[in-house]
Amino acid sequence: MRVTVDSERCVGAGQCVLNAPSVFDQDDDGVVVLLHEEPAAQDVDAVHEAGDLCPSGSITVHED
Repeated sequence: MRVTVDSERCVGAGQCVLNAPSVFDQDDDGVVVLLHEEPAAQDVDAVHEAGDLCPSGSITVHED
């Protein structure tokens, strides 16, 4: 699995950080920051959930 984010589309809802805090963070403006492009196995479900809940579609999960 690989994750990409589009910070230009981010609306700062924070669902990514709430669901997968070890993978996502937010900058001072609330915009998504990707901490790990290739999440650990224990974070896979949380990353999928974060992608599903992202209201702006800023998170893309790529299955390798």
